[in-house]
Amino acid sequence: MIIKRYIVNNMNEAMVRIKYELGMEALIISQRKIRKPGLKGLFSKKVIEVTAAVDNDKPKDKSEVTDSIMKEMKDMKEMLSSVIESTNKEDFSENEISSLLKSCDLNEKNIAKIMAKLSTVKENIDKREKLKFVLKDMVKVSPDLKSKVIILVGPTGVGKTTTIAKLAGKYSQYEKLKVGLITIDTYRIGAVDQLKTYAEIMNLPFKVVMNIKEMQSAVNSMKECDVILIDTTGRNSKNFMHISELKAYISKVKSDSVNLVMSCTTKNSDIDVITNGYKELNFDSIIITKLDETSTYGSILNILESSGKPLSYVTTGQNVPDDIKLMTPDEISNIILGADEVCLIKQNSKATNKKINFKGVDEICLIKQKN
Repeated sequence: MIIKRYIVNNMNEAMVRIKYELGMEALIISQRKIRKPGLKGLFSKKVIEVTAAVDNDKPKDKSEVTDSIMKEMKDMKEMLSSVIESTNKEDFSENEISSLLKSCDLNEKNIAKIMAKLSTVKENIDKREKLKFVLKDMVKVSPDLKSKVIILVGPTGVGKTTTIAKLAGKYSQYEKLKVGLITIDTYRIGAVDQLKTYAEIMNLPFKVVMNIKEMQSAVNSMKECDVILIDTTGRNSKNFMHISELKAYISKVKSDSVNLVMSCTTKNSDIDVITNGYKELNFDSIIITKLDETSTYGSILNILESSGKPLSYVTTGQNVPDDIKLMTPDEISNIILGADEVCLIKQNSKATNKKINFKGVDEICLIKQKN
């Protein structure tokens, strides 16, 4: 008797492989859903394990056939019991779990914190669920930004202006709020034109602030708006003078929603430097961008732990206003551990409302710069 075990995505795949390898006389003895072997398989989608057998012996005596089959069935039962028992144990060592977390791009400090918390989980659940439980507990999220004045700050190149446009589209087009746009980013070439173009497409009031004196009057001119979104210049977090100048602008308006925007692609060695430098601005929450530009997401937890602030939004692409999303701790823990993919999150976040045509915004900005 030949016994073979198959790991497949569905039963159709199993039937094709069994018929091809064992023939039409093969019998399916068992099937069950399992996770792929190894630590990475802890958080992957379940697959199907199918065990099939075929009798390739043809003894002359009928009793010999019966005895042979009974012996093979007994051996097979013992083998399956052994496999199931070893699979269910999932007895991973601390080093293996630590290696998994390291492969997810979590830093050493947070890995140590997670390992310490794992030992305190009293619930009667397997290690996979304990790990998710700990991560969910560590990830803090804030409710939707519903302040009158919302300010975005952060380093250059993290996507503040595009994020402002996404928020403007979300609030004005989908939630039907009256939105105003203000920018003080007059340093970066094309930044004003880019946001101005978005404002024109969405028919929103737009102001450019050239100095601190103009800040308050710009906000006052939009007092009829439900939400005022303020884009700021990207600043070097290590330059105290730059941060102090930005703080002076922010102090001119009353806002309880200052958001530090950081990229998911930020190196772990730079995260503490950035969050510590911007703490001078007393930011309230974190927006993490460019989830679509990386394949590991441990930096999300690294950023939240370093800043000590909750996560508000994440962005998952360049599409305005669709590629921005509020996420739950469960969703964040899943993508950190590789159980979910950002492409699926993007699909789920697509708004069902009428789309806004932002095609060609970058090209329009370039034309304006040339003229």
